[in-house]
Amino acid sequence: MIKIEFDERDLRSLRVFCGVVSSGGFSAAEKTLLMSKASISRHVRAVEDRLGVTLCDRGPSGFRLTAEGEVAARLALDAIRSLERIKSEIDAVHGILSGSISIGLGEYAAFHSDFFLSKTIADFSKVAPNVGFNVSIMTFDELNRALRDQSVDIVVRGIYTTDSEFLYLPLFIESHELYVHKSVTKAQAKRLPLIRRNHPYVAELLKVDKSPVGPVVNDIEAMIVLIGSGLYKGLVPSHIVSLLEKRFSIKRLEGSKNFSHKICAITNKHRAISRKVEVFLSILNENHTDAA
Repeated sequence: MIKIEFDERDLRSLRVFCGVVSSGGFSAAEKTLLMSKASISRHVRAVEDRLGVTLCDRGPSGFRLTAEGEVAARLALDAIRSLERIKSEIDAVHGILSGSISIGLGEYAAFHSDFFLSKTIADFSKVAPNVGFNVSIMTFDELNRALRDQSVDIVVRGIYTTDSEFLYLPLFIESHELYVHKSVTKAQAKRLPLIRRNHPYVAELLKVDKSPVGPVVNDIEAMIVLIGSGLYKGLVPSHIVSLLEKRFSIKRLEGSKNFSHKICAITNKHRAISRKVEVFLSILNENHTDAA
């Protein structure tokens, strides 16, 4: 049986490898790790030499983990996160909350008037002043990946279908409605092309709406710009329009279907929730229950 023992140098190389994986490649890791690409490559090669396998392909086609690299990355990330949690978990035994909480937010969720994240962070900091926060804005797919690979503690996003891997804490309701420029009449709106976006409600609307098919966009900001031209209509979260309707002279299309869903704080069911995250979720729930 081959026994592999890791020393301090190996642990540093593993951290660099995990940084490359989290960044999605060597070039992106240069910025996040503040290291040269040559130095990063040396660390990754050191891990490969130690394990006796190739962990990733890094040729002209870009960065890609091998099958062995996928396994190594998952286990190494789990191990490093466990090491990082030791101090905060020991502190929790003594009634001290420390370390940090990582939160992933769906795009534009923070702008909703019924979302009290800033208040929750402030309230939590009164009882746990030693805990820091990392907040990142991500796409729907990125949020799910972050939950599964445990690179965030909590995700806040909309619920369209539930997943047995996750636990859901309902916070507030988000509505999506069809919008046009204020100068557009109801009759004219029927002939306007419908802007397409990769979203469940847009896909649902396209099945029943007989309007011409409009351009494809990647985000809500682009949709609002196009709607403001008066040449298109689009399905947009109502809370975003409330902030921008005067700037872009847009209005809700009277008689159009309303789509709504719950926005939830989501955690990974298969990851033990730390005491600090447990306390934070309790305060988050209290703030949103009181406001309901």
